[in-house]
Amino acid sequence: MRRNIRKRRRRGLAFVAVCVVAIAVILFIRYENLTAQAPEETTANSQTSQPDPAGTDEPITSDEPTNSPSDAPSEEPSNEPSDKPSDEPSSTEEPSKAAVATAGEEDGIPVVAQPESVTVLVDKQYKLPDGYEPTDLVYPDVRFTFNDKIDKRKMRKEAAGALEDLFAGAEKDGIYLAGVSAYRSQATQKSLFNRYVEKDGMEKALTYSAFPGTSEHQTGLSIDVSGSDGKCAAEDCFGGTPEAEWLAAHAPEYGFIIRYPEGKDAITGYKYEPWHIRYVGKELAQELEDKGLTLEEYYNAVPVTK
Repeated sequence: MRRNIRKRRRRGLAFVAVCVVAIAVILFIRYENLTAQAPEETTANSQTSQPDPAGTDEPITSDEPTNSPSDAPSEEPSNEPSDKPSDEPSSTEEPSKAAVATAGEEDGIPVVAQPESVTVLVDKQYKLPDGYEPTDLVYPDVRFTFNDKIDKRKMRKEAAGALEDLFAGAEKDGIYLAGVSAYRSQATQKSLFNRYVEKDGMEKALTYSAFPGTSEHQTGLSIDVSGSDGKCAAEDCFGGTPEAEWLAAHAPEYGFIIRYPEGKDAITGYKYEPWHIRYVGKELAQELEDKGLTLEEYYNAVPVTK
């Protein structure tokens, strides 16, 4: 009998223990659920009480540095292009050349200070000193369209030597050139220019002939060339000939440039002259060729007044 009573007590206690454990487990589970929901409710509450940066069109600015991209202005340097002008020099831009050195004016035109320089700029904006004549004129040993040893066959010594090399180089490629007109004194240029004015008028004459004192021929560094037969000498029909194409492709190798290139009329002040080459030295000639510049652009002396 006592054994049965003890068994019943044990079963009762076991049942009670199971119930207690079950209740404890249920309470623990409910507690976990409540604590898991609490941060979400807190976050939700904070979002309703504070403005949402993602939900507004207004830009958010901060005094704190950030590594993330922003539309806000920044004092940090940027590699992005800008349309705003800057006083700071660009690392990709060529530095501008200084203005052409001058020494007073004559006839209202600035006079170049170094007329003897092989890189001198002489055009409608810059003239040679009145009556200037180079002191080292020689006769280059090349073919000309005439036989007389007169002034227009002369060039300055350095340019004459380069011209001889150029003619020799052309012949190696089967191109036979001839000189047409090289040095021209100021007096000769004046006579020639006046004749053109009488024929075509001042405005038109200025498109293909230089006002006395502003002719490159007077420097002794320029020469007009043609084919050895003299056809199309100093005429538009010279353009497109094998001789003209060879000069355009190879003249810089010998220190010469096509002084008045096609499409640069407004810059040089003269129409396209594929026959007129100018000696400037190999280094500058190659630089002008590589960059597609005229002397006016190189010296930042544009536009030319027609």
